[in-house]
Amino acid sequence: MATDPSAPSTSPSEVKAANQRGAARLAAVQALYQMDIGGAGVLEIVAEYEAHRLGNEIDGEQYRPADAAWFRAVVSGVVENQRALDPEIRASLTEDWPLSRLDATLRAILRAGAWELTAKKDVPVAVIVNEYVDVARAFFADDEPKIVNAVLDRLARKYRGEPKPKD
Repeated sequence: MATDPSAPSTSPSEVKAANQRGAARLAAVQALYQMDIGGAGVLEIVAEYEAHRLGNEIDGEQYRPADAAWFRAVVSGVVENQRALDPEIRASLTEDWPLSRLDATLRAILRAGAWELTAKKDVPVAVIVNEYVDVARAFFADDEPKIVNAVLDRLARKYRGEPKPKD
């Protein structure tokens, strides 16, 4: 994401909070994936991530410090609202791509982004979409980031009445 030189400057504490939210989003997607694949419960996963992953080193990999409250909110929000989110995501996909056909990581990204669009009205749509496109880029090099962008854009128009972007 490029920085706009004409944009107002951001204080170091605002940058730190934003970076910690980005790390929380990435960790939430990983946790949702782990729950989807392994069948673990939300309390177990959240406890594991908070105790051993967020801001810690695992197998030589240093995890960035993350906003633990944001992480918990995304994971629990997706779990609590998945039955409502999945049909909305499915309706935003092309007909030949049912939600069940998507990679589990991509499903987790779309669910987390969709939940934030519905629950975090104080966060601008562009921030949510850009953050989850960036998360998709961390896992995929092909069309998946474009799918995330398109689906979350459609959901933003539905949930928040965002105008369609001009070509």
